Amino acid sequence: MLKEIIIAIQSYFRAHQFIRKHHLWKWIIIPGLIYAALFVVSMYFFGKSATYVIEVLSVKTGLKAWVGRMESSLLGFFFAIGGIMLWLILILLYFSWFKYIWLIVGSPLFGYLSEKTESIIEGKTYPFSFVQLMKGIVRGIKLALRNVLWQSVYTISLLLVSLIPLAGWVTPLVVLLIECYYFGFSMLDYSCERQHYSASKSVEVIAKHKGLAIGNGLVFYMMHAVIVIGWVLAPAYAVIAATLSLYHPREEV
Repeated sequence: MLKEIIIAIQSYFRAHQFIRKHHLWKWIIIPGLIYAALFVVSMYFFGKSATYVIEVLSVKTGLKAWVGRMESSLLGFFFAIGGIMLWLILILLYFSWFKYIWLIVGSPLFGYLSEKTESIIEGKTYPFSFVQLMKGIVRGIKLALRNVLWQSVYTISLLLVSLIPLAGWVTPLVVLLIECYYFGFSMLDYSCERQHYSASKSVEVIAKHKGLAIGNGLVFYMMHAVIVIGWVLAPAYAVIAATLSLYHPREEV
């Protein structure tokens, strides 16, 4: 799996070269700016909401008052760290829901970019079919709903684990890896859909290549650390990199 993660990471660098070589910027900048604007607004409200939820939980359960009465600096430290871990997990959960909405809305563009990438690599043209496009959108929505359900189950379960001292410290990392996998899954699925795989077949194939999915999602989230530019480029780079990762180790694309 480590080898596949490395391949997925390298595919982002190949995606940058591919975009420059084949002049795909027009399909990246405008959608990227829209995504960046929605991301900023959403994260502001996500942060406020997560802080409110933690405050309500700590007050309603009496935990905050109990920690104050104990007058223990060590207990206060654990309480503070637990709050931070819980806040991070809530942010990831909220962002995953935002991500799925964006994936559903942007599925025609992402599907086109994946198809465009493959058509350049293969040197052939895929004829446009409105019927096929609608089938792809419906299929994408079904898979997105499936993935958001399972991811939410895993994340909420880990949310409960995060309330346990010490054990809760590693849960944000586990949640992040799950988030990366399901995002990468969505990017890889565009290629599976073109192979006419059923949804169940796609799940089976991508499950065998977890490294590609995790690596793709990992770089996608790391790009968000690059303010504005990373937000604009991350979505389109992710889908092109996912398509290219399936063609490794071909060098010239």
